[in-house]
Amino acid sequence: MKVSTRGEYGVRAMVALAKRYGTGPASISTISQESSIPYAYLEQLIAPLRQAGLVESRRGAAGGYFLAHSPSETRVGDIYRAMEGPIAPMDCVSEDVDVQTCPLIPNCETRPVWMRVRDSIAETLDSMTLADLIDEPVMPAGTQALTVATLP
Repeated sequence: MKVSTRGEYGVRAMVALAKRYGTGPASISTISQESSIPYAYLEQLIAPLRQAGLVESRRGAAGGYFLAHSPSETRVGDIYRAMEGPIAPMDCVSEDVDVQTCPLIPNCETRPVWMRVRDSIAETLDSMTLADLIDEPVMPAGTQALTVATLP
């Protein structure tokens, strides 16, 4: 499963708004600059975020966009689903049961692995909030986190 730029940019735009939470609305131009998302593309991404109830807007000279909920209440999984739809590494295991139309489902020996992949992705996305993302230290490009094992 590959996340499209739509999903990536949706999360990035929401992170930009999370960083500004409580300071008032931000213009599309400001969000575009702070998240490195092309202005025209960002204009298209705001609509599904508003429809999902994740972003609100205010009109006028001091208007713009702001988070509908606090960063700690906004799950990355909700943003992903607003941008990409249900999590579905394969159609036969989509979170949207109506899409699961494969005739092999009742006797498919490989379906359990795809279900676990879907559930792992959903659990990861749903376990993180915007607050987690803005509180996490940013690692320099080309580096990987090291896990240190403790011996008993």
